[in-house]
Amino acid sequence: MTKPSIYVSDTDNFVHSSLVHSTTQSSPDISRRNAITRVAMQNLDNQIWKSRIAISTKLKLYNNCILPIFLYGSEYWAVTKTDVLKIDALDQWCLRKLLGIKWYHHLRNDEVRRTTGQPRLLAIVQARRLSLFSHTALTTNETYAKMIITASPLENWRRPPGHHRTYG
Repeated sequence: MTKPSIYVSDTDNFVHSSLVHSTTQSSPDISRRNAITRVAMQNLDNQIWKSRIAISTKLKLYNNCILPIFLYGSEYWAVTKTDVLKIDALDQWCLRKLLGIKWYHHLRNDEVRRTTGQPRLLAIVQARRLSLFSHTALTTNETYAKMIITASPLENWRRPPGHHRTYG
């Protein structure tokens, strides 16, 4: 009996629930989730967002059907300043679409947020990351996750030039 030969190809990225990229940065997954969320919002544009449904009902649909699309796997993101801008832009775009606010209405972002009462999307991402951290911090010291979190870099280690600092 002979074993069949198996060919394994090398790739820069792959999708396994979340986009895993060879650079180990979260930006590709954030951009992918951003695009999927926008498509979901646009698919509901005529049926839900432009309808006469109450804003409270629209917000419940948004929180239960749209936000989970974007937030899936956000606990593991290392968010850069560029990512923060993308997340904030998506957040405002979704809320304005939900409320039917056009660009020429010239409403300030804080007015839109006050009208909906929604927390910032970045705040939700940060809360989810902290929740994962607190869960990991309570595990035993022998778990790999705990070892990774509590590990310290070597004395003479320096960040390679050109690498982004994380935010949030």
